Amino acid sequence: MSLKGKNKTIYVCSHCGSQFPKWLGRCSECGAWGTLAPEIALPPDRKQQITGRVGELTDFSRVVGRDFSRLRTNLTELDRVMGGGLVPGSLVLLTGEPGIGKSTLVLQMINLLNEETVYVSGEESPEQIKLRADRIGLKSAKLKFLSETNIDNIIATLASARPKVAVVDSIQTIFWEDLPSESGSPAQIKVCTVKLMELAKKSDIVIIIIGHVTKEGILAGPKTMEHLVDTVLYLEGDRYHAFRLLRATKNRFGATSEVGVFDMQAGGLVEVNNPSAVFLAERQKSPGSSVVAIIEGSRAFLVEIQALVNTTVFGLPRRTANGVDFNRLQMIIAVLAKRCGFRLGNQDIYVNVVGGFKVTEPAVDLAIALAIASAFKNKFIPEKTVVLGEIGLGGEIRTVSQGEKRLNEIEKMGFKDVILSANDKISRPKLNLLRVKNLAEVIKEVIGY
Repeated sequence: MSLKGKNKTIYVCSHCGSQFPKWLGRCSECGAWGTLAPEIALPPDRKQQITGRVGELTDFSRVVGRDFSRLRTNLTELDRVMGGGLVPGSLVLLTGEPGIGKSTLVLQMINLLNEETVYVSGEESPEQIKLRADRIGLKSAKLKFLSETNIDNIIATLASARPKVAVVDSIQTIFWEDLPSESGSPAQIKVCTVKLMELAKKSDIVIIIIGHVTKEGILAGPKTMEHLVDTVLYLEGDRYHAFRLLRATKNRFGATSEVGVFDMQAGGLVEVNNPSAVFLAERQKSPGSSVVAIIEGSRAFLVEIQALVNTTVFGLPRRTANGVDFNRLQMIIAVLAKRCGFRLGNQDIYVNVVGGFKVTEPAVDLAIALAIASAFKNKFIPEKTVVLGEIGLGGEIRTVSQGEKRLNEIEKMGFKDVILSANDKISRPKLNLLRVKNLAEVIKEVIGY
């Protein structure tokens, strides 16, 4: 008997979306129990048929570009990251770990924006939201609250009210009743996001979706959600540290390289206009401390790198990296041992970026190496010295990008001496530039070893 043209039943996991030819009690991909549901799969001959209508082609050379009007939030750091403000009709995803300050940031934005806003919450009651609003001093009379988790009811309410801005907190609590899976599953999150996107485009409403990340640091939901929205904002930082960093990892209406810095205080998030001064405010003169100029977006920051080296009491020495890449730290330790003769095989090494800041660029290599050498030899690095440079496996010091911008920040903060690569041709009359070729040379010059 021919099976041509016959539909086939497959089983799809509502948690991760994996497909199986037969029913299983447990999904072998994500490990969830009881999540497989039958779906009809079209046979190959049906899939190959062209049934759609022919669309109208547009000559791209005749398309006229236009500038997007924006709503200024009056939060300078947020506007910088967003590219100048909120674009009407856009869908914005704000995500971060639970308790990091996402809802607080949104309420402060609503207060300063002072536009018609609907706050949709599936997690907290109006009284709970009111407590947080009072704490940050929210006085906006144009804020309305909706306690709802059904996406169809939310869409209907927003379409009727037609606010300028709508906030959905959080997407993991919203569900579509026609879908059998529970709220928070990838299928539910995807469907609800698509419905919100359609509403935003049709009604010119700025919709801000708040989403949590898992313990592994990924968005709790399908990765497809990030492709659906116009802007993805990540609020980063250690919840036990005061500083919060706002980054845009996707932005259809602006750059993705900007970063906003906030200080979490009792009254909410306070903008940090001069991050360098804040990050270096409590710096003390001690071995193992170095200062480096890093680039985040269009801004240069000065941050402190700390290192602690101590003889291990176990057979295997510990290597701990807080704020820097662990594999990069291992490479720098290996270069110190091989090219500079440092015997670190029996030493515990701890490296920390002060303030909970995370640094990924290679320009901090030399600062890390000097901090470790300083701690190991118990020698001070001169207090008014900033270190710039990438370290190669041969121990050579390489140039860093955007040197002029870094030197501008160094000069503004009152530092006098800068250690950088000999191949870097930039100059600055008011700064004493020490140009070095390799790691052994700079350690001998600064540490005296």
